[in-house]
Amino acid sequence: MKAFILAAGLGTRLRPLTDTLPKCLLPIRGVPLLQSWLENCRVAGITEVLVNAHAHFEQVKDFAAGSDCGVRIHVVEETQLLGSAGTLVQNRDFVAGESDFFILYGDVLTNVNLRGLLAFHRRKQQLATLYVYQVADPARCGIVTTDEQGIVRSFLEKPQHPSSDWAFSGIMVASPRIIDLVPATRPADIGFDLLPQCVGKMAACKISGYLQDIGTLHNYHAAQGSWPGLS
Repeated sequence: MKAFILAAGLGTRLRPLTDTLPKCLLPIRGVPLLQSWLENCRVAGITEVLVNAHAHFEQVKDFAAGSDCGVRIHVVEETQLLGSAGTLVQNRDFVAGESDFFILYGDVLTNVNLRGLLAFHRRKQQLATLYVYQVADPARCGIVTTDEQGIVRSFLEKPQHPSSDWAFSGIMVASPRIIDLVPATRPADIGFDLLPQCVGKMAACKISGYLQDIGTLHNYHAAQGSWPGLS
């Protein structure tokens, strides 16, 4: 099983912390965020990950070279940002021949059960399955509505008038066929450009577990007190 861990964001809202560290290596209670992702991947049976990096690329590369987490890590440099969906296209050979693969946003701190998401995805037999969670500020998120069978019937990134408070978590599993739906423009974003093309062909699974987007200084500092760990 393989996974993309998307980590090329500049982390501008986390400055000054990201002036000297990539966002994915910011520590939560002393443990780099990427390390927590790798440990969760290992527990889920993911054996190989691809991490894209842009700012502070060499630090990410050195971290991967020194990792003994039991997961094989490929670090690829994006000298020009491709967008989250553009990264999938650029590295589609990484998942060639796979029946399914994970897409994980590197700035999400979570202990959710990835095996559970994969099992749900395979039962639903859709092109992709999103982990979704309820949010207090849906206008800032990718908002999902589903039918009674859990099939996504609408997806809108950062809507002015949200139709629900269920948001895409930045955790999903998909068939490689989803990459064919990425538009040719670059940068191309998963939320704005790809997932709306998958409406009616993807499912949503509600999260059970801790999840925090570490995208702002407020959220980052809050996570230091709220993070329960992986177990």
